[in-house]
Amino acid sequence: MPETARSHAISKAVIPVAGAGTRFLPATKAVPKVLLPVVDRPSLEYIVEEASRAGIDDVLLVTGRGQESIIDHFDRSPALEALLEAKGDKARIEAVKHSAQLAAITATRQDEPRGLGHAVLCAASHVGDEPFVVQLGDDIIDGRDTILPAMMRAHAQFGGIVLALLEVPTEHIQRYGCAATTGVATTLDGFDVVAINGLVEKPAPQDAPSNLAVIGRYVLPPEIFPALRETAPGAGNEIQLTDAMAALLAQGVPVHGVVFTGRRYDVGDRGDFLKATVQLAAEREDLGPEFRSWLIEYVNNELKQ
Repeated sequence: MPETARSHAISKAVIPVAGAGTRFLPATKAVPKVLLPVVDRPSLEYIVEEASRAGIDDVLLVTGRGQESIIDHFDRSPALEALLEAKGDKARIEAVKHSAQLAAITATRQDEPRGLGHAVLCAASHVGDEPFVVQLGDDIIDGRDTILPAMMRAHAQFGGIVLALLEVPTEHIQRYGCAATTGVATTLDGFDVVAINGLVEKPAPQDAPSNLAVIGRYVLPPEIFPALRETAPGAGNEIQLTDAMAALLAQGVPVHGVVFTGRRYDVGDRGDFLKATVQLAAEREDLGPEFRSWLIEYVNNELKQ
């Protein structure tokens, strides 16, 4: 396989959003999980805003049936804007307009849930022959600790695949893809960049080559698409992105990981979703002081019981 080109500036992001959100039922019976509010903004808006801050202006959402409301959120809403204008509510007008100003948002349909690898493959015709970013919606990265620019710089330096990694307790590694590394290659934006020589999907703790978990940010070369087409269903009888990346690694495509040490909010299950909402609300300038005061009082009262 020819060496992956390094000269392309990355301008496209792919965000798979077709999941049914079953862990959040019944809230997700009629509302897509990525539109559930974290404080007062849908979780997906945080993800798209992260891409926008990294200079990405073209975002493709891989959706499922009945998810048209996801696209609607990123459209202008003239009637609502006019209503708010009549009330003189400038702050909410700007908040409503914000999502439509982040990037050019388009969508493609994933006809059936066949795994993350299949969702990424659905983006092939839109992405074309250039590297691109994949962002998963279960991970919100704090805007003060953004990792995408470092990942894009790592791709410009090394080519190939770049993954976001996070050190997790060994007993939790079976929830993630896991990376085997050969040491630190460089440091970018304060994050260590490590060379990866092996990838394992959801290993048992005793079999894990490290405690470095792959979290939901990827920079991928266009070679991932033919690799995905040749990837047989794996864990869960789904087409696994990790399997396709491992195949490219075996063919000599370089793989590196950027080890994230900043603030990350997991919105993948109900408990972590609540924790993320509390953390983000407590740090908001407009909500934080009053909310933190109430939270301290609530916790103190609970401890007295």
